[in-house]
Amino acid sequence: MFSLPRHQPDDGLAVVTRPRGEGLHLWLDTDTGEPGWCRPRWNPDAARLRGGDGPSPTSSGRASRQEFYAAMARGRVRLELRRHFEALCRRKAPRRSFAWTEPPRRPQEFRPPPLARFEEEHLLSHPNAIRRAEKQLLGLPLIPADWRDERQLRPPDGP
Repeated sequence: MFSLPRHQPDDGLAVVTRPRGEGLHLWLDTDTGEPGWCRPRWNPDAARLRGGDGPSPTSSGRASRQEFYAAMARGRVRLELRRHFEALCRRKAPRRSFAWTEPPRRPQEFRPPPLARFEEEHLLSHPNAIRRAEKQLLGLPLIPADWRDERQLRPPDGP
């Protein structure tokens, strides 16, 4: 194992798992979504490490998730990850406390971060903005009501 940064120090860890220096290049990222805390954000889609036993290791492609979970089962790997994540949190969010969370060791344990929920008003343009654009394209005069883009009440759910 050795540090193999992506963009900044401590944001990547190389783990040699196969002969000839092949293995995983783990890309480390933090989760600062909870106020006051910085924790690991786990990503089981590691890059394929090549030349990990030589002077210029590289990574490209994707390693299998099974290989990621096998690496997470090793105590030395988890210890080194904890050290790297703690240093990364100190660098990215120095005023937050570091909280270690164990990495997933089986596919059932991996929980991807929830995606932001988009509501209807985030996906559709305001009707007055559409009407205004249509009038401008047709060369029609605009009236004061065309410029009011108040938030509209959401229609009730159901038929």
